[in-house]
Order: sequence, then C-alpha cells, then structure tokens
Amino acid sequence: MPMNKNRHQLFQKLSELRQSNIICYIAGDRQNVSTRIAPDIIPVFHRHLENIKNPKKIDLFMYTKGGDVLTALRLVELIYEYTDNFSVIIPYKAYSAGTLISLGASEILMTKMGELSPVDPNVTSMFNPKDPNNPAVRIPINVEDVFAFFNIVDDVVKIKDDDALSKIFTKLLEHIHPLSLGSIQRTYSLIRSISKNLLQMHINPLDDTRINHIIDNLTQKLFSHNYMITRREAQIDLKLPVMYPTDEMENIIWNLFTLYQQDLQLEKPFFPENHVDREGNFSVSCGLVESENMLDEYVFDGIVQSNINDPSVGSTVNIIQQGWHSCN
Repeated sequence: MPMNKNRHQLFQKLSELRQSNIICYIAGDRQNVSTRIAPDIIPVFHRHLENIKNPKKIDLFMYTKGGDVLTALRLVELIYEYTDNFSVIIPYKAYSAGTLISLGASEILMTKMGELSPVDPNVTSMFNPKDPNNPAVRIPINVEDVFAFFNIVDDVVKIKDDDALSKIFTKLLEHIHPLSLGSIQRTYSLIRSISKNLLQMHINPLDDTRINHIIDNLTQKLFSHNYMITRREAQIDLKLPVMYPTDEMENIIWNLFTLYQQDLQLEKPFFPENHVDREGNFSVSCGLVESENMLDEYVFDGIVQSNINDPSVGSTVNIIQQGWHSCN
C-alpha cells in the first residue's frame, strides 16, 4: 500500500505547518485483523528515525487502541535519542499504551475527535480464573476492579473489623489465585512508575503535585478503562500539555487520518474468504509506520482451505505469517 498522492500532499503540508519531521503510526483496529503496540515496532521506528536527516523536531501522528506498556516507555526513550522536541498528534484514538506514549510528549496536539484513555491495564496469566464457558480461556482481571472491590469494603460498606476483613479476603482468594493478586499489585506499581518516568521527561521533576495528579487520574480516578478523555478534560482537568490545532491544521490532520482509515479499511470487517486468490491465499495490511520517504506495513498472510469432504463444515483460515514488512 504505497503512499497515494493525496496522502503525500497532506503529509507534506502538515510537516510544513508544524515545521517538524512527522512519523505516522496507525495500529489498525479492523475487525478480525488488528495490531497493537508491541516490542516489534521498536526496530521499525529505529529505521525511520535513522532516516531523518534533521531530527530537530519530531511529531508522532498516532492512532491506536493500546498494547504493551513497556513498549510505550521504550518508544518514547528511543525518540528522545534523536530529539529534545517531541510532540504527539492525536486525530482520534490514542488509548491505554497510546496514552502512555502521549505522557512522554512535551506537547499533545488533539483534534475535536481526539481521545485519550485511562491506563489501568488488564492482567492475564496462567493463574487467572477460568472462563466458565470456555475453561481453556483465562478471564483477564482489571487492576482497578480489584482496588475498587476493596474501596467498596472500606468506603461504602465501611467494614473495619479485622476478622470480617480477613473473611472477605479469604473469600476473594477462592476466586482469584494469590499469585494473580500479586501480579495485579506489581502491574499497578509498574504503570505508576512508567507514567512518572514519562512525565518527568518534560515536566520539572520537582513538580510532584502535578505529576501525581495526572497519574492518580489516569490510573484510578476515572473508574472505567473505556472512559474517553476529551482534549478539554485532558487539558483542564488532567493538566496535560494539550494544544488545539488551528482550523487549517485540524482539517489537514483529520483528512490525513481519514485517508489512512480508508486505505486500511478500518471500518470494514475483514473476511478472508472475500479476499483470496485462486489458490486460497490472502494478504492484508492492518497497520503502518510511515515517514517522509519510508513506509512499513504490518501484514497478515494466510490461506483459506475448504473442507472437501464435508462442505457444510465451512472453510478453515490459517495464518501463515504476520509481521512488519518494509515497502521501500
């Protein structure tokens, strides 16, 4: 999927208005094929950053539903190896790990549709409870759900008796393995630590009050992982370094995102059977990293095989390989 002419023009125009080097990162969330922030993007970004001739100012144009939190920290640290002037541009969604990346930027440029989210992740391990409908699957545990349970006991029901609290905790352990609870505590501490490290990259470390205010809101005070944080709330309530683009810039950002959305067909579910060649093979792009002269795509390659012996069973879809591929 090479950069089309209209996309290239918008890309260049935005770069000129911002007087910056822009890297676009679209972690597509198309139904049935999607990609999330993961460690495999680090070498991809390294190639793009190495290709920038004058990385005095770098803007990350980003769309993502989230992913690995440690990768968020590593990516921001990598970008700061090339510049001290790092901003993010949020046309629409930058959730979870995407919000963490934004915390590391000295400027967050958000459109009217721009959204951040809380950064309270789900924890999944071999010790999580089994799904009663599918014992082979473990139920993810949301970090804040566990803390909310204890808040109900303490603040709402106001149980203070040690024996009663011990019985409640023992009852909880009947449903959640102790090692899962330990993992939840470690994840909670990790998220707060990562958030603080990212914020201290551009906020005076002595301004602990502001840093703790941001972290408390993003990790525990918004009550829902699906909460959508608008640019107004991010700027006024959370006190993040959010900026509003000019009308001209807003239109360019949104039109550029719309072209990415169209090219990756993010709003259309992907059904492999409708995209196969004569041998049943298919290939689909579901994410990209793009800069001025470089493009990498995340591609699923697979095959659809019909059941010759019993057509009523339907076809079998097998993914042969998936990963980032350079288009240059």
